[in-house]
Amino acid sequence: MNVFDWLSHMEVPVAQRFDVLEVKFKGGRKEYFRNVNQLDLTTGDYVVCEMPSGHHIGMISLQGELVRLQMKRKSILLNDDLKVIYRVANEKDLEKHTQAIARDLPTMYRTREIIRELKLNMKLSDVEYQSDNTKATFYYSSEERVDFRELIKLLAAEFKIRVEMRQISLRQEASRLGGVGSCGRELCCSTWLTDFKSISTSAARYQNLSLNPAKLSGQCGRLKCCLNYELETYMDALRDIPSVDVPLKTKKGNATLQKTDIFKKIMWFGFDKETNWYSLPIGKVLEIIELNKKGIIPESFEVLTPEPEKKPEKGPASLNSDLESLDRKYSEEQKKKKKKKSRSGRNKSKNKAPQQNPNS
Repeated sequence: MNVFDWLSHMEVPVAQRFDVLEVKFKGGRKEYFRNVNQLDLTTGDYVVCEMPSGHHIGMISLQGELVRLQMKRKSILLNDDLKVIYRVANEKDLEKHTQAIARDLPTMYRTREIIRELKLNMKLSDVEYQSDNTKATFYYSSEERVDFRELIKLLAAEFKIRVEMRQISLRQEASRLGGVGSCGRELCCSTWLTDFKSISTSAARYQNLSLNPAKLSGQCGRLKCCLNYELETYMDALRDIPSVDVPLKTKKGNATLQKTDIFKKIMWFGFDKETNWYSLPIGKVLEIIELNKKGIIPESFEVLTPEPEKKPEKGPASLNSDLESLDRKYSEEQKKKKKKKSRSGRNKSKNKAPQQNPNS
């Protein structure tokens, strides 16, 4: 799962073969060595490699033209400073290498006890012995500067070796320890990922992910490396989507942006006093934003052009209607006056007394 030589089926003349090989050591660490002795090697062979002090045994992980490309990508120069491969490891070399590996765990446990006794603020994650048992590298992580001079003296006196302390980040620590991620596969950092780029929470915001630290953090306690895998695709898709800083104004009310589907280019809006969300394509959202900038408030999301207010037109029809209303008014007043006169006449006739006959 680490590398695949997709040029292995191509035969290259011996004179044109690239004489640098990639060798893998414990914890996924890879270094490059020159094959100055022109050994006939294949991927998977164990070889004895040169080290600053002594030698170490590793496994060939890559060879050929792909090694040239890897060195170019990692900016490693091809010069005489590259260490060389001595020989193919024999049974005696592999036996010593197995014995050196067996010392790793006991040394790590004992070193952790010494660190607790010295009350040093550091976390020891791994120990790697050199195959010749003359040197050991101690990998640790710490958030502050650590003075481990006394620790080195104690370790050198107890284990009779040369001690090298190497500080690593939390991501590198997870890559050395390994494990299974939330996706169900091995950690990317322990299988194929070599460059650890900085990851910020903006990567999660661009992808519309919930800012939940428990879900966004990996086993190292930092943000997951896979947040950067699809970030460029999201950034390209977001160029066409407008930024809605203020609510959209309609006669129904102010609509606030609730959710955006970046790839389908659909935006959901909701009104203040409603729980329903309304989906709008990006084109319609842009139209509403332009109308609001001009001071125009649309009727709704479906009807963007507001109906103009109807003003009464002055013409012959309106004049006739005015005359008819005046005629009705005066006719009603005349009818009321006639009714009052008739009522007053009746009242007068009732109030008149009957006349007496003088001859009676």
